[in-house]
This record gives sequence, structure tokens and C-alpha cells, in this order.
Amino acid sequence: MISPSENNPEDGEAKLGTCGGLKRMADQSQLDFEVDFFEKILERQPDFVDVLRVHGNNLTAKGQYVRGLEADRRLVQLKPRDPLAHYNLACSYSLLHQNDAALVSLDTSMKLGYFDFEHMLSDPDLEHVRGDARFVGLLGRHLKRIKQPRKAR
Repeated sequence: MISPSENNPEDGEAKLGTCGGLKRMADQSQLDFEVDFFEKILERQPDFVDVLRVHGNNLTAKGQYVRGLEADRRLVQLKPRDPLAHYNLACSYSLLHQNDAALVSLDTSMKLGYFDFEHMLSDPDLEHVRGDARFVGLLGRHLKRIKQPRKAR
């Protein structure tokens, strides 16, 4: 165990800081801690889907939209049939004002079964793309599609 010298109490802080970064950890927010923690996990296991999903959300929450987009793209590569992965990708594109890509990803998410229209209409991450006239048309097309009765075989 490292103990501060009796002559220099600041020595203890310096030593703790170099031994595991305890002082830095104490100064970090929970979100910063999680971002650092999940990055270390992803360095060892880059295809850890559950960690990648949370990490992308954390990066977005920190305003690191480009890095969040990278995580969401990777998640879609790993889970191409996952509607939530495509929805989160649409959100990342919207935050970066890339409406064309956001609408394509949103369309894909709905084709795969994401139909939480109420959330799409209120999600702050989609605020920018909601201002695009194509957004309402896209939701309308999918709403019609899911309300159509299935034909008997």
C-alpha cells in the first residue's frame, strides 16, 4: 500500500494518481467513466454487441456525435437485421444533419419492425430530420403498410 510521506501530504495524491488513476476517477462523471470503461472492453472485444450499443448511446449523450455514429455503423454491421440498431443509426445521422442517410436508416428500421411512431415524433435525436418533408411521408407509408389486412393464402 502506498502511503503519503509525513513531510509532504501532497505526495500521497501524486502517488495515488499514478497508481491506477484513483484521483482522476474520483473527478470523472459517471458518463465519462462508462465511456472510458466501455472503450477498454471494446479494445479487447470489438464485436461485443451489448457494450457497443451502450457505448454508442453514451457517446451521443456526451455530444460526441461522430464517434457515436461510428459505434452505430459498427453495430449495424454486426446486427444487420436489428431494427433498433438501424433506428439508432438514423438518430446519429440526424444529429449530424445528414438527412438522406437518416431517412434511409429510419426506413430500414421500420422495414425490420420498428414501429414506435410516438417515440419517433418526440425523440430529440430526430429533431433535425423531422423538419424534412420526407419524414412525414416515410412514416405515413409505413403506417399504411402495417394497417393493411394480410391477404389469406
